[in-house]
Amino acid sequence: MTNLLQLYVKLIGLVLIGFILGRRLPATIPTRLGKFLFWVGVPISIVAFLRKSDLSGAIWIAPAIAHLAILLGAFLAWIGIKWQVHFTKKVPQPATVGSSILAAMVGNTGYLGFPITLAVAGSQYFAWALFYDLLGSLLGSYGLGIILAARFGDGVRQPWQVVKVISMNPPLWSFGFGLLFRQVQIPSIAEFCLDIFAWTMLALSLLLIGMRISNLNSWHNLPRVSISLGIKMLLVPLIIGTALPFFGVTGAQARVILLQMAMPPAFSSLVIAETFNLDHDFTVTALAVGTMVLLLTLPFWLWLF
Repeated sequence: MTNLLQLYVKLIGLVLIGFILGRRLPATIPTRLGKFLFWVGVPISIVAFLRKSDLSGAIWIAPAIAHLAILLGAFLAWIGIKWQVHFTKKVPQPATVGSSILAAMVGNTGYLGFPITLAVAGSQYFAWALFYDLLGSLLGSYGLGIILAARFGDGVRQPWQVVKVISMNPPLWSFGFGLLFRQVQIPSIAEFCLDIFAWTMLALSLLLIGMRISNLNSWHNLPRVSISLGIKMLLVPLIIGTALPFFGVTGAQARVILLQMAMPPAFSSLVIAETFNLDHDFTVTALAVGTMVLLLTLPFWLWLF
């Protein structure tokens, strides 16, 4: 309980500070901060935390579970849309269908999932969250996510563009480098500075989330968004979380996987929605509400599992 309270103070405090800064600072600041974190901050943090992570055990099952969660979320979202059409007799626009499925598929396992995992489970099990994110959520977002967006959006993208987006992703490259760099001995002062930089980048990530939320002003889609969020943050974690022991995943490893599955919709869904002309208002509402709902669902999952 003490750890959870400390986590909430940090989460709420940093996101709130980011929210205030987002209202006061120029609109270009969040964009520049996001690019800095994407190209520099997060990649170096991955290298730093990998040095202290335990890579033993069946860690490669983490991305497999991530893909299972993504597919289950997409399937349940499709069933939910069919259910809405049947009972309301209203057929949603294809762009809204695409955004609904995206919101139920991929979670914010990087900017939000990483600091929560580190606070709850420690750096020893960080690799489980990292494998889930980079080999699961990332490929799900820019793989199946883009395929669905091209299907329901206005624009059609070539396959080579999808490959380019995935291959030019700095966190993915830093993941490979970090695995090799684990074997390199560096001075204690360098190790200390690397750790300080990594934790600072995680704090900046939470500030960025607050800045992004401060610019989200769309709330009229709340009834429809609640279905996607219920699937993403409740149904999928409950179904797959209950089945984790059958995959041989228990204890702290299972807790890390569960937390990653229970994250709110990813910011990458907003990038995809803007690129493929999906329902932008639906997506931004899902991001904002999902981030706030996490404060209620997080203690529930930690208690249940």
